[in-house]
Amino acid sequence: MDQRIILPLEKVGLQDIAIAGGKCASLGEMISNLSGLGVEIPGGFVITTDAYHQFLEQSGLGNMIQEEIARINFDSVESLRRSGSKIRHAISNAKFPHELSHRIIAAYEELSHRYDQSATDVAVRSSATAEDLPDASFAGQQESFLNVRGPAALIDAVRNCFASLFTDRAISYRHQFHFDILEVGLSVCVQKMVRSDLASSGVAFSIDTESGFKDVVLINGAFGLGEPIVQGAISPDEFLVFKPTRRAGKASIIDKKLGVKDQLMIYGDDTDSRTRMIPTDKTQQQTFCLKDEQVLQLADWVMLIEDYYTKLKGHWSPMDVEWAVDGLSGKLYIVQARPETIHSRKAPGKFTKYEADTSSAKLLCKGIAVGDGIASGRVNIMYSLDKRVEGHEFQAGDVLVTDMTDPDWEPIMKKAAAIITNKGGRTCHAAIVAREMGVPAIVGCGNATDLLQAQQLITASCAEGDEGFVYDGEVPVTTTVSDINDLPAIDTPLMLNIGSPSMAFKYAHLPHRGVGLAREEFIINNFIQAHPLALLHHQSLNDASLSNSIRKLTRGFASEKEYFIQKLSFGVAKIASAFYPEKVIVRFSDFKSNEYYNLLGGHYFEPSEENPMIGWRGASRYYSPDYKPAFGLECEAIRHVREVMGLDNVVVMIPFCRTVEELLKVQEVMKEYGLERGQHGLQLYLMAEIPSNIILAREFAKHIDGFSIGSNDLTQLTLGLDRDSSLVAHLYNERNPAVKELLRMLIRTAKECGVKVGICGQGPSDFPDFAQFLVEEGIDSISVTPDSVFKTIQAIHNIEKALDRQDARLFV
Repeated sequence: MDQRIILPLEKVGLQDIAIAGGKCASLGEMISNLSGLGVEIPGGFVITTDAYHQFLEQSGLGNMIQEEIARINFDSVESLRRSGSKIRHAISNAKFPHELSHRIIAAYEELSHRYDQSATDVAVRSSATAEDLPDASFAGQQESFLNVRGPAALIDAVRNCFASLFTDRAISYRHQFHFDILEVGLSVCVQKMVRSDLASSGVAFSIDTESGFKDVVLINGAFGLGEPIVQGAISPDEFLVFKPTRRAGKASIIDKKLGVKDQLMIYGDDTDSRTRMIPTDKTQQQTFCLKDEQVLQLADWVMLIEDYYTKLKGHWSPMDVEWAVDGLSGKLYIVQARPETIHSRKAPGKFTKYEADTSSAKLLCKGIAVGDGIASGRVNIMYSLDKRVEGHEFQAGDVLVTDMTDPDWEPIMKKAAAIITNKGGRTCHAAIVAREMGVPAIVGCGNATDLLQAQQLITASCAEGDEGFVYDGEVPVTTTVSDINDLPAIDTPLMLNIGSPSMAFKYAHLPHRGVGLAREEFIINNFIQAHPLALLHHQSLNDASLSNSIRKLTRGFASEKEYFIQKLSFGVAKIASAFYPEKVIVRFSDFKSNEYYNLLGGHYFEPSEENPMIGWRGASRYYSPDYKPAFGLECEAIRHVREVMGLDNVVVMIPFCRTVEELLKVQEVMKEYGLERGQHGLQLYLMAEIPSNIILAREFAKHIDGFSIGSNDLTQLTLGLDRDSSLVAHLYNERNPAVKELLRMLIRTAKECGVKVGICGQGPSDFPDFAQFLVEEGIDSISVTPDSVFKTIQAIHNIEKALDRQDARLFV
């Protein structure tokens, strides 16, 4: 018999895909080349494609398979299911060649001996020759079997792997990509199990799966074996690590989200069930499945794997990795790695923006957004492939609504306008396939199958950040496609105003010189949700309802204080990492008392002011004994981002600072909490939004590194009007001569004092003539909202061209 029938994993590599398949070839490649760098990979052996072809030949099934494939009407899901089932049944019941089984069992016994066991537990994974290829994403089409023990169980698992080469999805994909049905071979990887049933497991990507942002490692994980994550049976924990500062040795975990881990998969307790699902205990549900040091170690390995494959292939090669922690030894292992095949193939430069008019739309439910598209269609609720609500057949353009999906669903999913599931996370089956197909999906909705009605017309929107929203009816959508490569070059540095951390990665590829304004208020309002003083002092308020709400918010964190610091630092870090190493100017919180009042527990700590717009806000809060501890949390969060995560591109900015004395008081408080201008390169900016900031600009400039013009408040205070009042709205105009004169004064003074001056208001985005005025006056930078980038660049280009500007101003 051919000696290539069985090979140790370490004896195969990427040159052996024809006999070992993509999965085995990749594992062997990593064992040979990355083990020496510390990457741990479980041992095992490969049953090569020669064994598969020998099995087909001796079973006499080749002709039957070809005949069944020829009968399939690929426009009919039922036809595909019928033929696929018949082929799989025939293979699963075919007699296994005696000599072949003897060779496999001998290799298994040798593997068991290596681990000092008579019959060790192994994972038996299919590895097709048309799998994990750069031009076709075949991963996950075939079956894997976990906790396989003993010779008989192993042979059954191998035979069932052979059968899984003919899953409905695999047949459909090979037809779509014109692969000869019998030319595609299948090898089987028999690999020592990692006892993650006693610890945790999951998947990791060396890229952000939604935006394609290449500088992060995205990790999903849960307790127990990893199958429920891929299946979408649970919503996993999520971790993000920023690569550039991690390479510099920083603990750069820039985000952590606790999943809904209400179930876990463990080993079965009898031969009839190799694995089983059990409820997760409450302690584990409220605990992250990985410690921070494990997250960082895993990220290091994922980067090593990406670097290796990138060098090997001669081009950037982002990777999709499966990992597991052994609960007996506590060691981390990589159990699979394959190329990422979605974002790595996209053409750079294209920027598509989808915008839904949801002003009058009714929100029905929400979940995790997959992709950034928007689609409308009729709801088709399917509890299984055989059970549809009211028997309605799935039509092209329907919205698939279900509990979760698996590979058998893919012929249906290809017809869907959108996909909505109750369960799952960003790396579940439904999410992965939706990305491949370019179909918007909203996963992990909880109870979408209950909230939505069969044949109801709905709109699924994934264009509003990390969360996906389902609206009643067909919502009007505007689509704008732009090409960054068509934009002209400009001399005036253009920065971005970024509110939502969840959108930062999607905007990172826009032309920019950093972020001119990142508002903490958005992070506090949307991600922290509670008043900082309520977090610190709720236990002394004797409000059981408030304390219960705060306990729910802060689960998974060591304390309420840590919750605020980490949540704020994560939000700031996502923005800072998206635009690293360019400056990201983060404005300390500038809530008014009425806005703070609306946060959870805020009514205990906020006064009632007649005009909060010009009341207790900005700098006046930071040194006040009534608010100073809360401001201290903000300072600690910024220090964590800069010094622990390594994102030293963060610049801090003080808003609504009325006097120089206030500025000095705030700096003293900052120093008390570990933030000092000039230390570790920290720069301090001041919002120029009060006439006193400009009148006394020369004095303010002695204590700061730059001004950022807040034209909204400056206009309000210069013209003496309330910008929230509709009665005087007709007088509000940022281009009023009085406002422009103040701006002219500030730009001139700042230059004389050697400090930078930029603008982060909306004016330059809305009015090209206002942008022209600022450029003519020599402003150092203009910061605009992302949706204004293209028109602002064109306007500035026209201005500079008209002025024949030769001096390029660099905002450093």
